[in-house]
Amino acid sequence: MLKDVTLGQFFPGDTIVHRLDPRTKLLWVILYIVALFNAYDWTSYALVLAVTAACIAASKIRPATILRGLKPLILVIALTAVLNIFYTDGTPVLPGWIITWEGIKKAFLLVLRIMMLISGTFLLTYTTSPIALTDGMELLFGPLKKLKVPVHEMAMMMSMALRFIPTLTEETDKIMSAQKARGADFETGSLLQRAKALLPILVPLFVSAFRRADELAVAMESRCYHGGEGRTRMKTLRMASRDWVALALGAAFVAAVIVLKKLEL
Repeated sequence: MLKDVTLGQFFPGDTIVHRLDPRTKLLWVILYIVALFNAYDWTSYALVLAVTAACIAASKIRPATILRGLKPLILVIALTAVLNIFYTDGTPVLPGWIITWEGIKKAFLLVLRIMMLISGTFLLTYTTSPIALTDGMELLFGPLKKLKVPVHEMAMMMSMALRFIPTLTEETDKIMSAQKARGADFETGSLLQRAKALLPILVPLFVSAFRRADELAVAMESRCYHGGEGRTRMKTLRMASRDWVALALGAAFVAAVIVLKKLEL
């Protein structure tokens, strides 16, 4: 299950999605979320799904990779579907049943929304390196510096957190494998027993996390890192024509979903 956690991983490539400016991709994610939460019925959901599939195809990220990233959230998705099926009023599927057609429809659309939301946001980290993501966030939210908001530090912390998710996941998997080799059992027993069996993993995991944090701090200090003040970049980000076209398409996408929502209402 831990090997299925793909959040924070970067898959290098030379596709049109990889070549987009990170600021464009950040804005596109915001527009995508706005469009997704404005989708109302089958037509608007179909449009969002088509755009999601087109973005995945353009990035050349394998659908299996994205589906693997959804596996750790299957329980949450299933619970959401069940709650909506049983607690939505409407026309019963069969006389006397509490399951309604409206509940089935709502559950299906909500599950689809969650899956598209996760897939769309995962695509940002899959196609953007941590350094580019940090620079893009810092430049995009740069005007907030006038309000004394530590934009650089916030962008650095967020990108480092994303960067270390795969590392900590791999570390957890190694610790679990080592303990299984010593006779630990994480898969049998009640839910409470399995939760207690995971407690011995936390101590070495926290020790490893603090050790990595200390090593990173020493490495940054040895390279004279002093925050964003006076910092230069090896590659200066510049918006190209493809970025403006992508943003225009994103705005048109949001407008189309809003119009379809009004028609569906």
